[in-house]
Amino acid sequence: MTRLINGESVQKTWCVAKPNADETKLKDNIEFGCSKVNCSPIDRGGSCYEPDNYVAQASVVMNLYYQAAGGGSWDCDFGGTGLITTTDPSYGTCHYV
Repeated sequence: MTRLINGESVQKTWCVAKPNADETKLKDNIEFGCSKVNCSPIDRGGSCYEPDNYVAQASVVMNLYYQAAGGGSWDCDFGGTGLITTTDPSYGTCHYV
């Protein structure tokens, strides 16, 4: 997927949690991200609540923050727990922006 920025075609990217990231750090990422962006998608009953685990839910929040902050590589660092991907991580009812 590509998008236009200033008339140029740019590869769309998303930020997700590294699968082997420390659970405590992922909890911190969720807390930080939710202080900056709307985290209703990961609330119980939200479109991204399932699967109910830290990697999945942190990935949603980290990507919401990454996109809102401008999508720079530094916006996906999260203390070394973030990973930029060009593969859309959306699944089921959970649609990543």
